[in-house]
Amino acid sequence: MTLPTGTAASLDDQPADDRILRQGLRNIGDMIRLEPKPFAVGAVGAMANTAMTLFLSFVVGWVVSSIAVPAYESGEVVLGTVMIGVAALLGTSIIRFSTMCARRIGAGVMMFGVQAHWRRQITRRYLALPVSWHQKHPTGTLLSNANADVEAATRPLAPLPFAVGTLFMVVIAMGAFFWIDWAIALVALGMFPTLFALNALFATKMAPRAKRAQELRAEVSAVGHESFDGALVVKAMGREAAETERFSATAEELRDAMIGVGRLRAAFEPAISGLPEIGVLVALLVGLARFEAGAIDLGQLVTVSFMFSVLAFPVRAIGWVLGDLPGSVVGRRRVDHVLSATGDMTYGQAELPETTAPARLEFDAVAYAYPDGKEALHEVTFTVEAGTTVALVGATGSGKSTLAHLAARLIDPTRGTVTLDGSDLRDLTHASLARTTALVQQIPFVFDDTVRANLALDRPGLTDDRLWDALVAAGAEKFTAALEQGLDTEVGERGTTLSGGQRQRLTLARALAGRPRLLILDDATSAVDPKVESQILTGLKDSADVASVLVVAYRRATIALADEVVFLEDGRITARGPHQELLKTHQPYADLVTAYERAEAEREFEGEFDDPEFNDPDFKDEETAA
Repeated sequence: MTLPTGTAASLDDQPADDRILRQGLRNIGDMIRLEPKPFAVGAVGAMANTAMTLFLSFVVGWVVSSIAVPAYESGEVVLGTVMIGVAALLGTSIIRFSTMCARRIGAGVMMFGVQAHWRRQITRRYLALPVSWHQKHPTGTLLSNANADVEAATRPLAPLPFAVGTLFMVVIAMGAFFWIDWAIALVALGMFPTLFALNALFATKMAPRAKRAQELRAEVSAVGHESFDGALVVKAMGREAAETERFSATAEELRDAMIGVGRLRAAFEPAISGLPEIGVLVALLVGLARFEAGAIDLGQLVTVSFMFSVLAFPVRAIGWVLGDLPGSVVGRRRVDHVLSATGDMTYGQAELPETTAPARLEFDAVAYAYPDGKEALHEVTFTVEAGTTVALVGATGSGKSTLAHLAARLIDPTRGTVTLDGSDLRDLTHASLARTTALVQQIPFVFDDTVRANLALDRPGLTDDRLWDALVAAGAEKFTAALEQGLDTEVGERGTTLSGGQRQRLTLARALAGRPRLLILDDATSAVDPKVESQILTGLKDSADVASVLVVAYRRATIALADEVVFLEDGRITARGPHQELLKTHQPYADLVTAYERAEAEREFEGEFDDPEFNDPDFKDEETAA
């Protein structure tokens, strides 16, 4: 598993077999502070429940010694006395049931409240962390952090009020035992510390197994998510068997780890569960001996026996909490590794004017290095003048997409500045930057929602008329109008009901709907027919909402539409100027562009555009119109 960057230490750096109890109790304290009121309800309910349970022991002892025994000895049953005993037993039981409900409700509200709190925090961290951080962490692992790890961290909360009530019960019971007889109290004094020590030993032994199981849960989630998300590739490449085997291998590791957890539980839980039962037996034997010696009476013997029997089950709740502590500590560590991840992009306080005029983008001596130190860009300087279109051209790996990400401030330069209308992007507020710029990437992402929701993204002021204008500008109005429910059509997860070209145009329309002053296209029309692409880009230049455009381009027809071409080689600008001029004066540029053109011609000749994705009815209509 890859841990978030900037964390203090890896999971393996922290001891798995010591300090578990202390860390677990600290974790529980943190969770109580998050939800104090539900905990108070659950704890008070649990203590009231245990108090009534102990009181029931005295009631039973009184009923036996004061009602049952006299009735047996006299041979007469006094109805009034019996009714008093029944009322006492019934009333105590009703109160016990009511307090049990309070205990369970408090525990449930507390646990689910803490889970919701941490899931919100994790989601906020995911959204705040930069793209570079997400690129290093599998989606399945991130999902596991927000689900399995949070659940593991909060698992002790379910029995916690019960355990608190049990501790309260033990304290009261110890006082009662000493009040009744010192010998019986010594039995209790021997049983309870032994039980706690056994649970602590279990917790330390369980910690490394719980840690490994949580890591494997994340791995299974990551492998499964990747396989399911890439289902089309898996099927198209005939990799079903290989993916199944890959998933099975990880699942089997998880199975073995969980079996290890189960074996340890099987070794400890009988002893943990059996110790209170042994305590009851020993207490009964000691009580009988003390009764025969005349140290206690029959009612006290019954009270002691009943008290030990009712304590046997609740004491296990303490074991449940302690048994869940190792998994809780591991889950909390994994949650904290996300919450403590560093690398947030901080924003300034500068605001750009709210205008529809195109913006001016400038790169000044910009360099960018990956976290491993390898530089992707070297002293890049150029300007996208307001209202112009600049095409970034270069071979794969030359730095085009990196420049697009810098322009949208998905990443920050290692050196140099990127400015928008003279303001450094790092000085702008997030809202101002989002309002002014829009990035459309090559691989479109469409939410599992309606067309309207995908276009509007809950941004205020985007009327249906505005959405249709954006669809027209993106060349997407015909296929949208042809959908069964138009803007209200559900497009499915990742837009599976749409073709690749339709998804690209829908995401382009989404960007245009916000009237950006700077539009950044990272090969954003690669899945549409070249003629349709040319039509879309020409429409953008002629649109009423003119924007400055920075486009990563490969096709010659697209490049020719740009006012200026910036040619990149190995992260450096080696040529700039109009397309026709560079064709004549810069041979590497001419070779690359004509190579793209030849490749396009060959693909057309081989019938690549016969693929249904490039021959939707709306494409054909647009080509005919063009």
